[in-house]
Amino acid sequence: MNTPNKLTVLRLILVPFYVFFLLVPSIPHHYMIAILLFAAASYTDHLDGKLARKYNMITDFGKFADPLADKIMILSALACFLQMGLTNAIVLIIVISREFIVTSIRLVASSQGKVVAANQWGKAKTISQIAAVIVVMLLQYILELHQLKYIILDDADMCQFWFNITGDIFLWISVILTLVSGVIYLVDNFTFIRSAK
Repeated sequence: MNTPNKLTVLRLILVPFYVFFLLVPSIPHHYMIAILLFAAASYTDHLDGKLARKYNMITDFGKFADPLADKIMILSALACFLQMGLTNAIVLIIVISREFIVTSIRLVASSQGKVVAANQWGKAKTISQIAAVIVVMLLQYILELHQLKYIILDDADMCQFWFNITGDIFLWISVILTLVSGVIYLVDNFTFIRSAK
């Protein structure tokens, strides 16, 4: 297994760890630990693709596992947010639906011997999702620091209200980009759908 593929596997391995720390509020600084683990997982997404292209180490495993690892990484965070009351089901449903549709198109294309590469809209979608997840966790960590008496917020309830609004804005921006990238993906690859048997 080459280095890019090892990084992809590492990304998958990191997922249950940041999920654990995200969902266990009894651990002090659990949000910051989750942020660091999620950021590390996100960086492997950038690094494995860069190395694979630069050193011509693109493999069939990488083509399959890399986008799968991305989906698991993002969807796991959104599922945690849903359980914690930091987002609503519509966000998760839209993201899941888009990923199922895109994956289905890729499978149809693959059955015809074609490879459907990610476009710039897909990359923008991924970056916006990663940014939204980190922003939501970071804002919650500020509230956690207040609870731990590391910082003092004059009006913690008002801060929480505005932090939740800010997190929602970032999440919905990522949802809009998710929808746009999905529609563009459908339009650009409609020939595969039309020719499917």
